[in-house]
Amino acid sequence: MQKIIEGFLKFQNEVFPERSELFKRLADQQNPHVLFITCSDSRVVPELLTQQDPGDLFVIRNAGNIVPSYGPEPGGVSATVEYAVSVLGVSDIVICGHSNCGAMGAIASCACLDEIPAVAHWLRYADAAKAIINGRTHGSDRERADDLVRENVIAQLANVRTHPSVARALAERRLNLHGWVYDIENGAVQALDGQSHTFVPLADNPQVRAT
Repeated sequence: MQKIIEGFLKFQNEVFPERSELFKRLADQQNPHVLFITCSDSRVVPELLTQQDPGDLFVIRNAGNIVPSYGPEPGGVSATVEYAVSVLGVSDIVICGHSNCGAMGAIASCACLDEIPAVAHWLRYADAAKAIINGRTHGSDRERADDLVRENVIAQLANVRTHPSVARALAERRLNLHGWVYDIENGAVQALDGQSHTFVPLADNPQVRAT
């Protein structure tokens, strides 16, 4: 904690004064254009990865970058999606998975999760992706896990489409969906091409989107 406290004091005494005008503008309002949904993994930092300022991204983070399908008892993820689309009016939603994801690794390896039942229940929202990779042959455990990371991004994009606010915004052509996979080791992003249904390098295909 001492390191964190020292970091805050540095922010308060050095960083904040240099950006005081930005924070003054943000004090009473926010106007993010992108809802960024990614994993809680400490190695994935959306603002660092995308080089955005405070106020630019509306962020959801959870184990496995999961978006439950819309249901009669919407939870925190559903409420946040709805607020982002219906109130803030974001124009884009990014669902970003990443390499060496612990959540996807546990599913891919059929790890026993009896001691963490809440996690086990949460990861059931990735069952569609699990079913798909179970029908494929993989050369290694790493290849299987990487395949699941990609399929999970596709599955969560399907889930987010079930949310009424998202369905309406898509129908009105005021919302775009993006599926990304971030490679921690090399810093690259693979993006889902909705036309070819394959993941392609974002650096070479900056206009690509899932829808």
